[in-house]
Amino acid sequence: MVYNRRNFLKTASAASLVLPLTSCTNVPKDSEQINEQKLIDICNTPVLRLDSLTQPVIIESMELLKLGDTYFVKTRSKDGIEGISVTNKKIDVLYPILLKLIIPFFIGKDARQIETLLEELYVYKSNYKMQGLALWCCVAWAEGSIIDLLGKTSGQHISALFGEKIRDKIPIYVASGNRDTTPEEEIKILQQKIAETGTKAIKFKVGGRMSRNMDSLPGRSESLIELSRKILGNEITIQADANGSYGVQKAIETGRRLEAIDAYLFEEPCRFDNIEETKQVADALTIPVSGGEQESSEYRFRKLIADNVLQIVQPDLHYYGGFIRTTRVARMAEQAGKPVTVHISNDNAGYAEMVNFSSFTPNIGRFQELKTGMEATADLFEPRIQVKDGLLNVPTAPGLGMVHAEYALKNAERISL
Repeated sequence: MVYNRRNFLKTASAASLVLPLTSCTNVPKDSEQINEQKLIDICNTPVLRLDSLTQPVIIESMELLKLGDTYFVKTRSKDGIEGISVTNKKIDVLYPILLKLIIPFFIGKDARQIETLLEELYVYKSNYKMQGLALWCCVAWAEGSIIDLLGKTSGQHISALFGEKIRDKIPIYVASGNRDTTPEEEIKILQQKIAETGTKAIKFKVGGRMSRNMDSLPGRSESLIELSRKILGNEITIQADANGSYGVQKAIETGRRLEAIDAYLFEEPCRFDNIEETKQVADALTIPVSGGEQESSEYRFRKLIADNVLQIVQPDLHYYGGFIRTTRVARMAEQAGKPVTVHISNDNAGYAEMVNFSSFTPNIGRFQELKTGMEATADLFEPRIQVKDGLLNVPTAPGLGMVHAEYALKNAERISL
């Protein structure tokens, strides 16, 4: 089957395997019918369900901790309950923003007001002047620990705070992230990952990464696209990520090659901030174009969705500022009949954030990325997160499910300026 705009959302439901994907009935499939005011209304509608929390949850402290190579944000309420999140590797350069501009704002606040607090934080000490990934990563790390705190305080998994748990297992795809391999080497790597995980989906890199039409190795992308289907067969879902490598003409040419092998999606064909070129490519192809991992603006996401620039929407839970803001993007995408596949920037626990987000998001895509780092943090969750038969299980413990982290962090180093 060719995965184009006319059928990919329908196949998303079928490919959810053991889980029910909430129906998108009454959702317009034709982008021309999208009412932008409805998208605006979604962003102004409360996200969290906190009825069970009848008493204030006052934030007494928030701190940055380091254990080995992993950084954690720990938020403690005056009731003595602790919420914990994991940062990504950009913490090495971003921690002053977190410690100076984000953490002080939350001290003494009622965690139940987190949605309003995020709006106030944006203007606190003119934080809006730093709009972008550097700011929103720090916000996401703080927000994640607060969401975990609220879940533990109420005794509920994160899915209950955002609606309900609608799936317990998440289909994954594997990727190598390589650009320096030959096509033959890359296929062997992907075959090994398929064998190890039992997945039925892969993703490889094409182009040279923001390279103005240059390939990483001469002829690599064209050969890899053709070879992938020939060797992997028709049972494997194939995806390709250009990381903004192409201008319009070369992107369309590459997209046509992917259409010829019935690939599922074409990610970031053009530079991520060139909406006009990406729109031209999307309009010229039948293969769904995906993107959004670098995006940090609610208004640009609304444009990407309303104008059908993207057919699969890929916000990053850290780069975009956390679970609440990303849920609003997912709900806008659902209104437009589009699936969401979250991008993962957290190498240590991004897989866990992804499964938690996927557990309550109705319009999640057919496959989510299996990110490395499970060996470092999987045991912190209850039950332990593991991959089996191409699926990752969702933790069931309160909050983010990371109930064993509090004990481990007793030996952590506290980071200060």
